[in-house]
Formats: sequence, C-alpha cells, structure tokens
Amino acid sequence: MFGEIEVAMSPGIVLSESAARKVQQLVSDRQNPELMLRVYIEGGGCSGFQYGFDLAEEAGDDDTIIERDGARMVVDPLSFQYLMGAEVDYKNDLIGARFVVVNPNAVTTCGCGASFGV
Repeated sequence: MFGEIEVAMSPGIVLSESAARKVQQLVSDRQNPELMLRVYIEGGGCSGFQYGFDLAEEAGDDDTIIERDGARMVVDPLSFQYLMGAEVDYKNDLIGARFVVVNPNAVTTCGCGASFGV
C-alpha cells in the first residue's frame, strides 16, 4: 500500500515521542497495523481554525506521511501548510488525555488549545 506514497522523514512537522507511543498503542489495541494518526485543520472553533485528529487506514496520493519509531501520522496538503514547523504531541494532564499541536504559525489560540488563528 505504501509503495507509491512517499514517506517524509523530516517534513517540518514533528510527531513527538509521546504521540508516537500513543499511536503505537492505538494500533496495537485495534490490532490493525495499517492505522495512522490523521491530523487535519478545519474551519471553526473560537479562533477561526481547529485541529482534528482521526485514525486512518489509507493515505491519499498527495498526503504526507510522517514516521517516528514505527508510528505514522498523515497530513493532507491543505492542512500541511498550516502545520509547517509544528509538533504533534500527546498530553495527559488535568484537562485530560489528548493529542495537541504546538504550532508556531498560530497567532491566537483558545484556552484549551483546540483552535487557532493565523
């Protein structure tokens, strides 16, 4: 399946070690080695755009796949431009357990970090 899709080693978007571990755990729990974390941007949220996360079995021809320690993250081209230089992390704190994006392109963010403006 990945023979025709180029896997990016350092595209300017980083999957943190803790996020990679969580993706590996999700893949293991679902017993599906094809699963990848899909990260995307959509309109909405209190700051204009919001981050979305999903599990995907397939990547589009123009998607970018980022790997770390065997975990894969996939980003579509439209979202990629807003995520350049960002780090996708996994946090477990008082707010809860969740994937988060540390995005240097965000000019404004909401209190929970789920939405941003550029």
